[in-house]
Amino acid sequence: MHSTPVVGRKLFVLFCLASYLLSLSYGSTFLLSLLIHSRGGNEHDAGSVISTAMLSTFVAVMMSGHLSDALGAARSIACLGVLLAVACLGFALTPGFGEGLMFFGLSLGLGWGVFYTLGPIIVAMLVEPAQRARYFALLSGSMMSGIGSGPLLGRAASAMGLPLTLAFYIAAVASLAGAAIFWRLGTQLTQQPNVLGASAVSKISWAATRQVLRSKAVFAILMVGLGGCVFGGLSSFQTSYAASHSLDYSLFFLGFMSAAITSRLLIASIVVKRDPYWSACLLSGLMLVSILLFRFVVSDSFGYLLAAIMLGVGYGLTYSVINGLAANEAPGGTMPQALLLFSLAYFIGVFGFPLLAGKLIVQHGMASLLTVVLGVALLNWLISVGRLIWRRVLAHKILQVT
Repeated sequence: MHSTPVVGRKLFVLFCLASYLLSLSYGSTFLLSLLIHSRGGNEHDAGSVISTAMLSTFVAVMMSGHLSDALGAARSIACLGVLLAVACLGFALTPGFGEGLMFFGLSLGLGWGVFYTLGPIIVAMLVEPAQRARYFALLSGSMMSGIGSGPLLGRAASAMGLPLTLAFYIAAVASLAGAAIFWRLGTQLTQQPNVLGASAVSKISWAATRQVLRSKAVFAILMVGLGGCVFGGLSSFQTSYAASHSLDYSLFFLGFMSAAITSRLLIASIVVKRDPYWSACLLSGLMLVSILLFRFVVSDSFGYLLAAIMLGVGYGLTYSVINGLAANEAPGGTMPQALLLFSLAYFIGVFGFPLLAGKLIVQHGMASLLTVVLGVALLNWLISVGRLIWRRVLAHKILQVT
């Protein structure tokens, strides 16, 4: 039985600060639709650029374990974090909206993929299973702060009469600063007790993949992929949605970010002590209701803000709950691999879905996209309902046997 490691406050604050700084780069991609529109492109072009990141995230997830074993997780994040700065500078400096931007989409995917995959694994190495959900919430709250700050920087630049590209330049500088902090944290993190054991490796393999996908952890992995579709589809084209409703897109990101961060930092510690199956069901249901509002109700700033807040609470807390489920329901010895697959499923949704979303908007309009997103959110909720029903059926069978 492990004694609970006490993670130093200063160490974890620096870890969260570096995570925030790196996350600004991904947040800036929510401005790509607006930037590409200003250069004569459309949502389909923006979706194509964002979706190229999905290809490189596959590479990032596959190599992140090897990198981690060779350099250490923190220094792997530092090295690949530099690519996030490259991506932001490329988006800002590349003229037009064609294939040139695709290269920087690939760069974004590599940097973000390694960071997003290894960040939770570092947390899992530092804390006991009972504390993981809380620390995952702190990490994801920091990341969400950065993600939400990206588009708000763009809105602030526009309000001051400055070019939209300023947000990308700021994100590039922030990414370099975040990478530098992770590099310095490398030595300190290796000196911390490793809950997973010194022999634990995070490389993915077919055998480990089959083990995880045959376990109950597969449901959390599927749910995060569907949640990624909802988040990626709405966030990547929120500037277009707001324009079609004569609204200010900053309201969405303010409402969503504030709700997601507040709920993860203040409420998550309460939620994670509850039954995770019920929590996932109720929170994914709240996310479904928010999509219904976006599709059928939103007509003014208040309704827009309310829908964004509901999405932030539902999505933000659901993610924390299922992240813990993926870690704790994985078969013995495969927890790092389960988190890798969890990240991979998320990337498929958040980077892959915008390609379909962009085509839907251009060919059929924003309403069609929202209808599809509503269907995805419904499927996500039904999985959580199905898990509750199946658990009750099993419990009833066990009672009959005894």
